Formats: sequence, C-alpha cells, structure tokens
Amino acid sequence: MDVEQVRAGGGPGQWWGHGPPWMRRWAGEEPDGRRRPWRSTLLLTVFVLAGSTFAAHVQEGERADLDPFARVLLLIACGLLLWRHRYPVAVVFGTAVTAALYLGAGYAYGPVFFTVAVACFAAVVAGHREAAWTALGLLCAVHLLVAHWLYRWLPPSGDAPASFGQELVVTGWVVAIVAVAELARVRREQWARERAERAQAARRRADEERLRIARELHDVLAHSLSVIHVQAGVGLALLDADPEQARTALTTIKSASKEALGEVRQVLDSLRTPGDAPRAPVPGLDRLPELVEQAARAGLTVQVEGQAPRLPPGTDLAAFRIVQEALTNVVRHSGSRHARVRLDRAGGTLRLRIDDDGPATGADAGGSGNGLAGMRERAAALGGTIEAGPRPDGGFRVLAVLPAGATEETGENQ
Repeated sequence: MDVEQVRAGGGPGQWWGHGPPWMRRWAGEEPDGRRRPWRSTLLLTVFVLAGSTFAAHVQEGERADLDPFARVLLLIACGLLLWRHRYPVAVVFGTAVTAALYLGAGYAYGPVFFTVAVACFAAVVAGHREAAWTALGLLCAVHLLVAHWLYRWLPPSGDAPASFGQELVVTGWVVAIVAVAELARVRREQWARERAERAQAARRRADEERLRIARELHDVLAHSLSVIHVQAGVGLALLDADPEQARTALTTIKSASKEALGEVRQVLDSLRTPGDAPRAPVPGLDRLPELVEQAARAGLTVQVEGQAPRLPPGTDLAAFRIVQEALTNVVRHSGSRHARVRLDRAGGTLRLRIDDDGPATGADAGGSGNGLAGMRERAAALGGTIEAGPRPDGGFRVLAVLPAGATEETGENQ
C-alpha cells in the first residue's frame, strides 16, 4: 500500500469505503465549491416540466391549467437545486415555499414535489435534519390548509376538499422521503466512521513501522559505533608506542564499519522496495559467534552458555538484537571486560540472560539512552518481557523472556 492509498484510507477502486460517487455528490463532498450539479439538475428540470405538463393534462378540469407563472415556479424550484450542496438550508426552505405557492395557486399535483424531496434529502445528508424536517412540515401544513379549508377561496373555482385517499398518498410520500433521507444519513455516518478507523489503523501501522526501523537502525549503529569508538581510542593511544596494535584497531574499525553499512543498506532497501525479500538473511542467534568475535575486538570477553534454539524469524531477530544491545551496553557503560550470555529454552519460552560484573563507568560513548527502551519494545511486540537492572552482588543483568514457538529443534552449541 503506497502513501496515497494510506492517505485515502484504502486501496485503488475501494470507493465503497467512502461511499459511492453518487453519494459523495449528494453529500456535497465532490463538488468543491466551484462546480455545481448541472447535469442532475438539468435532468430533474426536464422531468419536472414534462411530468407537470402530463399531470395537468390528466387532471384537466380538476386543477388549474399550467400557465407561464406555473412554469416560472417550476423553473425556480428546479434552479434552486443547483445550490443544494453549498446552501442546503436555504434551498430546502426555498423549494418548500415555491411548492407551497404552486399548490396554493391550484396547479396540478405532480413532480414539483420531487424538488422538495431532493432538497430535503441533500439537507439531511449534509447534517441539517431540523431544517429539512421543518421545511417539510411547513409544506405539509400548507397542503392541509389548502386541501381542507383554503380551497374555497383559491383557484380553481368550485374545487372540493381533498379525499382521504389523496391524503394517504401525500403521507406515503412524506414517509418515503424521511426514510430514504435518514437511511442515507446513517449510511454516510457509517462510511465516515469506517474511513476514520481505516485512517487511524494506517497511522498506527505507519507508527509501528517507524518504530521498527528506528530500533533496527539504533541497534545496528549503536553496536558498530561502540566498537569503532573503543578501537579508535585504542588506535590513538597506541599509534606511536605500538603501531602494529594500532593497525589491528584500524582493521577492526574497517570491519565494523563495513558490517554496519551493510545492515543499514538492508534497512534502507526495505524502505525503497517495501514487500520485497531482503537481499541478506535476517540476523538471528546463529550469528551469535560474530557478536562474540566483535566484542572480543572491542576488548570484551563473552562466555556463551546453552544452545541457540531454532526460532520463528521475528523472535530470532529480536533475541539477536537484545543480546547485541546488551553487549553494546557492557562495552559502553561497564568497567568489566567480561560478560556472560545464557540461553535457556523451556517449552515454548526462551530465556536470555546477559550479565557483566561491573562496575558502571558512567561513560555513554555518545549513546542516546534508547537501548533499554528498544529492547522492551521488541520483547513487548512479541508478548515477552525484559528485566534490566543492577545485580545484588554488583554488575548488571538483562533478562529477556520471549515466546519461542512450538519447534524443538536447536542449533549448534555456541
């Protein structure tokens, strides 16, 4: 999923997450203030004019004939719909008043009421429910007054009160408008919630990926730069007194920097081509001898106890990075030149214990202080735990408990 899809909250073509295009147009989301719904309004205008002409022909003798004033009212009611997205409240009241004038003038019952329905629908979907129902209620009140009381003084002459069947038809139309508009409003709110949830999930995934990359870079760079820092100090101190030892320190710096560049390049490649298989194997406990060798070049003797079990890739990487960070902290912060790494597997649990004899030196070697936090994040992401702190007899201990999966196969004794 690329950046544009994350921002949109879904993949290509997934319009149903935001509502179909016609619903976004009804809701006023697609028109950007410079475009108006010309096509739909033009089609509705043709329908209203043609339907009203047909209704006048069918109701000839019962209602007044369509004259220029009636057609002007029809055009006004339809024309107002061009602004139904920008000014939904004004449009719904405007169409209701226009339809009331049309009804009071005694013209034929017909599609003019569709303009009120469309305006009411747009207002409800846009969130102006009270205005829509008020306008619709006023129109219904005018209809009742005209149909059962004012008809005596309004055209056409000799008109009779409306029948009970006609009132049922009007009531049915009102109920239909209310039901459809409310259904559209509820569905739109549901789409909005789903879109917000997808956006939040995308942000959460992005944050998790950012933290993962930050942990990887921190662990790679902190370990390698700590070795480089120590060896650079050795090289500077022995440059004149023992050139051969200084050469060995420079060789160690070259090796550590080359390895760090390779691992950083692997992390950056995963950013450039997300989803592709890594070019180099993901580090795991099978590379524990390399850590021991690197620590030895930095002047730290590491004793490994136990066997490295075969683990799921995620757990294997986390275990390797925890040991790497713990040894890096010994190089940085401990006066001890000896550390012990113990691996114990019991059932589906792997216990990693890294000890040094101290004492703490107080030197940070340029560290950021995020090592322990990164280890805890790695363990928590797998459902494991990390305990780190001074030992009662001196020194420092890191104890990690990680889920090891169901496999019982183990690697070579380290």
